[in-house]
Amino acid sequence: MESAAGGGGGGFRASEHQHSRYNPLRDEWVLVSAHRVKRPWQGQLEKPPPEDVPRWDPKNPLCPGATRANGEVNPNYEGTFVFPNDFPALQPDAPEPDDSGHPLFRAAAARGVCKVMCFHPHSDLTLPLMSLMEIRAVIDAWAELEAELGASYPWVQIFENKGAMMGCSNPHPHCQVWASSFLPNEARLEERTQRQHHSQHGVPMLLEYAEQEAQRKERLVVENEDWLVVVPYWATWPFQTLLLPRRHVLRLRDLCDSERDSLASIMRRLLIKYDNLFQVSFPYSMGWHGAPTGPHLQEDCGHWQLHAHYYPPLLRSATVRKFMVGYEMLAQAQRDLTPEQAAERLRALPEVHYKLRPQETVCDAAQA
Repeated sequence: MESAAGGGGGGFRASEHQHSRYNPLRDEWVLVSAHRVKRPWQGQLEKPPPEDVPRWDPKNPLCPGATRANGEVNPNYEGTFVFPNDFPALQPDAPEPDDSGHPLFRAAAARGVCKVMCFHPHSDLTLPLMSLMEIRAVIDAWAELEAELGASYPWVQIFENKGAMMGCSNPHPHCQVWASSFLPNEARLEERTQRQHHSQHGVPMLLEYAEQEAQRKERLVVENEDWLVVVPYWATWPFQTLLLPRRHVLRLRDLCDSERDSLASIMRRLLIKYDNLFQVSFPYSMGWHGAPTGPHLQEDCGHWQLHAHYYPPLLRSATVRKFMVGYEMLAQAQRDLTPEQAAERLRALPEVHYKLRPQETVCDAAQA
């Protein structure tokens, strides 16, 4: 495991000595300072998420039968439910901005649509507590939305902000889908780096990366016949993970039935481990990245590989989070524990949710 950062000689140990790691997907470096995790914490403590969320609340605008801010009443849905965002960041009919007349003051048109998708009618459930069939329905809805909006828009961003710590204002299980008339910054960056790697090496970057991680195993968290989840070698957030297919896949819509079933399984296994880490509903921001859509559907996008990013902020406990400030904002990203240490901790966790285990087992795990 200590070979993770390469053989530098001189008694170097990745878990003891600071070093930098390169992220080829973002073309940037991250500083790894594993020794810093030993320092005492006297900073901000977060408030754990509430455990007493009501199953149904008539005042919650995401619940079945509830009235939303625009006066519309939700149907009494029993599965997933998709509706236009009542406060969209993108609208389809925005006018063109005026030309400023100077290259330092550039503006461009930004059009699109924003949708909200509820995963389940019950507010007290999250994905790790849903059934495989229910998670599969979410995956199918994601693929349908990607295909529908991607027929005309070049980028469809599916993302979930889970927990108040990640800015989620409503505990009801849901995600957002924003389709834009432009490639956002992250998409343009991954487009460039994946195209460059494919041009130089003749293989999709993340397909090659998945094969390497499957062999090395030191950063592997969970795997099955179609998917694997790793804490990436270049991870920035403490327990960040990358969800990758084993075969070459461009977009969610390209997944076959068996791959969607196995995706539901591996997502639940990962998210159960996340919740079990600190025995809390684990906050994160996650999202899918796949090949661009719209006009790009007619192009060769073989350098792309479908993948999902999970970015959780928690570091030491349910109340201590990682802050991206100071050096991270002004110089480069920095992390404390190594990706190998994070993967080992996640890998060792049980795959039965702490809420579903006998109480004495949960107490024993908390004391371990």
